[in-house]
Amino acid sequence: MSAAALALAGVGITMNGWFARSLGSSDVAGWLFLAVGVPADCVALVMPSRAAGLWQARHSGAALVGWGLWAMTFVFAVTAGIGFASLNIADVTMSRASRVTPAVAAAQTALSDAMAARDRECKGGVGKFCREREADVNERRQALDAAVHSVEQTADPQTEAAIRVVAWVSREVVQPTGNDFAMLRFVLLALLPQVGGILLMVGRRV
Repeated sequence: MSAAALALAGVGITMNGWFARSLGSSDVAGWLFLAVGVPADCVALVMPSRAAGLWQARHSGAALVGWGLWAMTFVFAVTAGIGFASLNIADVTMSRASRVTPAVAAAQTALSDAMAARDRECKGGVGKFCREREADVNERRQALDAAVHSVEQTADPQTEAAIRVVAWVSREVVQPTGNDFAMLRFVLLALLPQVGGILLMVGRRV
């Protein structure tokens, strides 16, 4: 258990240190944020065991202070973890959603051709054929929107798969939304790397 606790703590310190440094508007500010984030994570790691030891030794005042310090650093670490997870997931999702697939490229080409045909036909005034070309442009634009939306839906396959699995296991009784799973993922990604201190405390008491 101690190895798992240290591994989680190492991941949490690395994540939060990276995110803290990314908040700086300059190199100096980034390193200062890093200097705050890493020690705070270290306090969140070691303080539960220390506070529990003080409580067992009947130093209740010092133990309460220790738990208070742990609570502050734990909240700080979790918020940094949320920032790290949300930033990286958003970057990857946006990158995937903006892909130009063959279907999107074909829809864009078809729309450009339809717009060019409309412009040529409507140059001399609005008539029957001009209106037909305008309707064709609208149809091609809708096809492009549908192609882009299809790519956006596959930008986060984990979420879509999780929704289908939960619905299948519950026989459609539970039907979570994409936002439900996204929030659960954020909570777990932010929380799990920060529980190393609790695991160390539990491991030493077993």
